[in-house]
Amino acid sequence: MEIHTHMNGHSNGHASGNGIHPTEKTSLVQQAQHAYRLNDVEASRLIHQQKFEAKTHDETHDSVGDYVKSMIFGGLDGILTSFAIVAGAAGGGLPVEVVMVLGFSNIFADAFSMGMGEYLSSKAHNEFVFKEKERESWELQNFREGEIKEMIDIYVERGMEPDDAEDVVRKMSKYDDFFVNVMMVEELGLQVPDPNDDIVKEGVVMFLSFAGFGAMPLLGYALIPLCFPSLGPSHLFNIACGVTALTLFIMGAVKSKFSTRGWLHSGLEMLVLGGICAVMAYEIGHLVSSLVGAGDTEGI
Repeated sequence: MEIHTHMNGHSNGHASGNGIHPTEKTSLVQQAQHAYRLNDVEASRLIHQQKFEAKTHDETHDSVGDYVKSMIFGGLDGILTSFAIVAGAAGGGLPVEVVMVLGFSNIFADAFSMGMGEYLSSKAHNEFVFKEKERESWELQNFREGEIKEMIDIYVERGMEPDDAEDVVRKMSKYDDFFVNVMMVEELGLQVPDPNDDIVKEGVVMFLSFAGFGAMPLLGYALIPLCFPSLGPSHLFNIACGVTALTLFIMGAVKSKFSTRGWLHSGLEMLVLGGICAVMAYEIGHLVSSLVGAGDTEGI
C-alpha cells in the first residue's frame, strides 16, 4: 500500500505487513516529527496508519540517533574548549607554537577524561537502577498487595477513578517483570536501561567526538602554515574563527534532526553560544596578559 502525504509532496514509501527496514522506520519517526512541527494532523494520521500496517510501534531512533547525545555534547564541549584556548592565547598574544602545544595536549587529555566520565557515570547509573529493580522485585514477591496499593494510590492522585486505577494496576501486576519496570518509573522516576546498551561505545563516541571536533580550531594552526607560511598569527586566528563558526553551525543543524527545532534556529543557537565563549576567553586572555605583561613575547 502506498501512502501519499502533502508534507514533502511525495510518497512516504510502501508499508509491508512483515515489517519495514530500520531506516524506513526512522524515516517515519522523522516524518511524524515534521508533521508535528507543521501541526499537520492529516499527515500525522497517515504516518501512524502506515506504522500500524507495518506492525511496528517502536519510535526509537536508529543507532546514530542513540548516540547523538554523546556526539553533540562531546563535540560541543570539545570545540568550545579548544576554541577558548585559541581565543585566550590570541588575546594574550602568545606564539602559535604555544597555542598548538596547549591546544592539542589539553584536547586529548580532556577527551579521554570525558570518555571515561561518560562510561563510568553510565555504568554507575545502570548499576544503581538494576539494584533498585532487584529491591522492587523482592518487595513485589514478599509484599505484593502493598506494592499494588501504592501503584493504585499513585494513579488515583493523577486523576484516575479508584476503581479504574485498581483495574489497571491489577491487570499489569499479572506480569511481574513488566509491572516492576512500571513501578520503577512511577515510584522512583527511574527508567530501566536496556541490558543490550553498550556503555563502552557511548564512552568511545564521547572521546572521538570531543577530540575530533576539538581539533577543528587547531587544524588551521597546524596545516595552513604549510601551504601559506607568510600568514601571521592574526590570520591564523581569523581562520580558526571561521572554521569554528562553520562547525558549530553544522553541529546545530545536525542536532535539529533529533529535536523539534528547525535547523536554522538550532544552528544559530550553537553559533551564538560559541561566540559568547570566544569573546569571554579572548577578553580574559587579553586582560591577564596586560596584568602580567606577557603579551607579544616569544614564550609564556
